[in-house]
Amino acid sequence: MVGSETRYQAFLKALGKDHLRRELTPVDPSGARSLQVGGKAYVNLASNDYLALRFHEALIARSAEWAGRYGTGSGASRLVTGNLDFFEPIEVKVAQLKQKPAALLMASGFQANAAVLQALFDRSVLGAEPLVFADRLNHASMHFGCKAASVHQIRYRHGDAAHLTDLVTQFQEDSRPKFILTESVFSMDGDVAPMDEIAALARTQNATLIVDDAHATGILGEGGRGLSDGADIVIGTFSKALGSFGAYVACAPTVRDYLINRCSGFIYSTALPPPVLGAIDAALDLVQGMDEARTHVANMAARFRFGAKGIGFETGASATQIVPLIAGTADAALGLSAKLREAGFWATAIRPPTVPQMTARVRLAFTAAHNDADIDRLLEVLSECAVSNTAKAVLS
Repeated sequence: MVGSETRYQAFLKALGKDHLRRELTPVDPSGARSLQVGGKAYVNLASNDYLALRFHEALIARSAEWAGRYGTGSGASRLVTGNLDFFEPIEVKVAQLKQKPAALLMASGFQANAAVLQALFDRSVLGAEPLVFADRLNHASMHFGCKAASVHQIRYRHGDAAHLTDLVTQFQEDSRPKFILTESVFSMDGDVAPMDEIAALARTQNATLIVDDAHATGILGEGGRGLSDGADIVIGTFSKALGSFGAYVACAPTVRDYLINRCSGFIYSTALPPPVLGAIDAALDLVQGMDEARTHVANMAARFRFGAKGIGFETGASATQIVPLIAGTADAALGLSAKLREAGFWATAIRPPTVPQMTARVRLAFTAAHNDADIDRLLEVLSECAVSNTAKAVLS
């Protein structure tokens, strides 16, 4: 083993000692509601497929149709020969959904945040290092984009509009370009940013508001628009409620044109393949008419939060389809996840560094494929876990 591999091995060993080592688990999805692992069936509570669209017949049919007509790949980047003629009609649909004048498709959510933010924060274009005010719990891809642009983030307390206001006003006489960076729905907590307050602050301080709307698009807001109405630039994905893959930026036409000319992740990436684009197109046709599914998901999540809190579980500030069961230590989260799996629920333990120390959790995501019986059984299992933990505490 060469020297570098020895160091990698030591790193992995240390992760394992702290119960933080990650491993890949092969799964066999048997529909939007369930999956099989090692021959055992589980109710899938870990999927971001909030509207259960990835198995929808319309997405599958259009994906297959476009594969047959246009092939399985785009063949090149969009600036070479990969700009297939249905890209722009899809971008028009995205812009309409997000109520923005233009949109641009990207390869993936992580790539979009990383590459778009790097391009937008380019000091050689802006004439100075921008002032970037960022929620401290923003997604890792957003932090990565800031790091790639070599900008210093001025981080405000999570979801704290008052703290953000204090920070921004300290720089109100500063002529450097100002940006505010937040998610609308935070993927590990299921809580919602104070979007109205943040948008109002951005307007008064002449700051550009950039919102990652990935976990709200399709599932929240009027007609599934998401929660980014007040944003100047919206970044999101098709891999959550829209049931497919890929990402988008919804913005002004000037910003779209700038990204085409400056965003390395767009310029140097092969364009999305036709089967994926077909699924995106079909999802965009369906999503605005899915109010009943959105209401069903919201009601299930609310009922579960109420029940979980009633038996002593901490669900944080969740107000969406994402509900964390905050366990504390990584070992406790792994133990809770194991108990749920024993009962037939697939729910993943989320550990540092994805979440802060001592906030390890089991992250639950409710979708349109789940039903009331799933919630009843889940609360029953958690009640048994709570009783067991109480008994152990008494015995110790």
